[in-house]
Amino acid sequence: MKRSHNMPFGAECRDDGSVRFRLWAPAARQVELSLAGGHRASECRCLQIPLSKGDDGWFELVTDAAAAGSQYRFRIDERQEVPDPASRFQPQDVHGPSQVISPIEFEWNDGAWRGRRWEEAIIYELHVGAFTPAGTFAGASEKLRYIADLGVTAIELMPLGDFPGRRNWGYDGVLPFAPDNTYGGPDDLKTFIQAAHNLGIMVFLDVVYNHFGPEGNYLGLYAPQFFTSRHCTPWGDAINFDGVGSRAVRDFFIHNALYWLHEFHFDGLRLDAVHEIADDSTPHILTELADAVWKSVPPDRNVHLILENDRNQSRYLRRGANSRPLAYTAQWNDDIHHALHTLVTGEGEGYYRDYAELPLDQLGRSLVSGFAYQGEASIHRNGKPRGESTQGLPPTAFISFLQNHDQVGNRAFGERIASLADCHAVRAAVAILMLAPSPPMLFMGEEFGAKTPFLFFCDFKGDLAAAVTAGRRNEFADFAAFKNPAVRETIPDPNAVSTFERSRLDWNSTAQSPHRTWADFYRQLLALRSESIVPLISISISKRGNPTADYQIHDDHGLTVRWSFPDNRELTLAANLGPAPLSNVPIPTAPILYSTDSGALSPGSRQTLRQTLPPWTVSWFLQS
Repeated sequence: MKRSHNMPFGAECRDDGSVRFRLWAPAARQVELSLAGGHRASECRCLQIPLSKGDDGWFELVTDAAAAGSQYRFRIDERQEVPDPASRFQPQDVHGPSQVISPIEFEWNDGAWRGRRWEEAIIYELHVGAFTPAGTFAGASEKLRYIADLGVTAIELMPLGDFPGRRNWGYDGVLPFAPDNTYGGPDDLKTFIQAAHNLGIMVFLDVVYNHFGPEGNYLGLYAPQFFTSRHCTPWGDAINFDGVGSRAVRDFFIHNALYWLHEFHFDGLRLDAVHEIADDSTPHILTELADAVWKSVPPDRNVHLILENDRNQSRYLRRGANSRPLAYTAQWNDDIHHALHTLVTGEGEGYYRDYAELPLDQLGRSLVSGFAYQGEASIHRNGKPRGESTQGLPPTAFISFLQNHDQVGNRAFGERIASLADCHAVRAAVAILMLAPSPPMLFMGEEFGAKTPFLFFCDFKGDLAAAVTAGRRNEFADFAAFKNPAVRETIPDPNAVSTFERSRLDWNSTAQSPHRTWADFYRQLLALRSESIVPLISISISKRGNPTADYQIHDDHGLTVRWSFPDNRELTLAANLGPAPLSNVPIPTAPILYSTDSGALSPGSRQTLRQTLPPWTVSWFLQS
């Protein structure tokens, strides 16, 4: 089976053997193709062919002089050579030549794959470079069987768009159509996705549509209309989604989404920090992009769109009459993470200030209705209201997690939760998230209690490297532990190779205690989720009715939550999320599904759990 996506820009191999090159360069007087038939950067000046200037800033060329494998640049106004902004591959990094790729040369063997239903989602976020010693798509492929055996049904890859240097989280990408060559070529990525599909695993991709990285972005040279000073972002001028010339800009990103979903057969996309996308036009770019995706996907294929949105704008998560998402499938739910993190660690600085006073109440609200903030004032945001009502949304619209790349990597020393909290508290938090109705997400290594940190790393040079390192350390100046500049100097340098190497997972530790015990714990919970929780959600969806839910707080650290599903099925959580025993939590008479309490009766028993819950105990009950 062949798969390709036709784009109105970039290099496209045509059926007659020629290649069409197309570039939007409204600020250029002329554009030439600097072409080499070989594969060395020194050959890129061998042949220069002018592109024809068309309407609205477009330049185009169809030529027999290029073929799949040819390397090329665009020469702007006889001065500057630049890579193709829609390059499908950059074999020599962001400043090097682009390479013509023929997607139909890859033979797919997963033609029967239609994805998986969203209620089955158990997500595993990973960074390709730090996931294995090889740090490649091929290396990650070798761990797919392990991931499947764990019980995971979806992998989420951190951004892959070509970034400068050999190491990066991926959010500094500047060529969003080109998988970074550090990890392998386009066919290596397709091989990874195909292997995952053959094991029943969906693959999602984290995409960045809110900014470009600080090095290697040449768009401002020949297409300054790509950006606008009318809106400001943490990275400077915003991407122009609503001004003059924005049609080409919007198409660039819409086609990027379609490209990954169709040419690479990804099962979904996670859109990074959409609260930093500025668009005053109608329809909003998020709406137009989602509409384009749904129109392109056949009815029998399961594709999922996920948001990161600090504004908690539930408008993008609404469902239609058939319970299908009208735009986006789900959102990362920071609220549930922050509430749980505050409970198990006691931390209350930074954005945790919003959860330090009532973390148990905010956890309960997150479990039953998604967002804890649905219009309430945020202390961390200087009293500004945050969020919208989630009335009518199902639990599946909110992705829950105890760790992810941000919540670990944005700490000064990249500590994982197991290094910050008592192991019993962590087990309790995990037992809640893995069995609650909302889809859970794990961060690579979490499942075996990895001790390796996940630090912020990149590979810039010169003044930019120094500025990034200083900026990273100064981010923590308002925290009590880092008031002293000398202490901030101990924060790892993001550009140091050692910072990246320390962030690689240590797979040798998985056979040792306590790592093996942690992995068994996660494996048990994920199996139980698939066996008992997913069918509940499926019934609810099939009957087009969301479960009703409520929660109660008992003393300072007791919580009960109840979800009522169709057909008189009821799921109940009883938890003691504190360091002291708790005796006044009402225990249901329904059969026990699971308990972290070693003194509890066996699962399925209809006898009541012992009346006093030990510290950090979580028990689940299911009436089916």
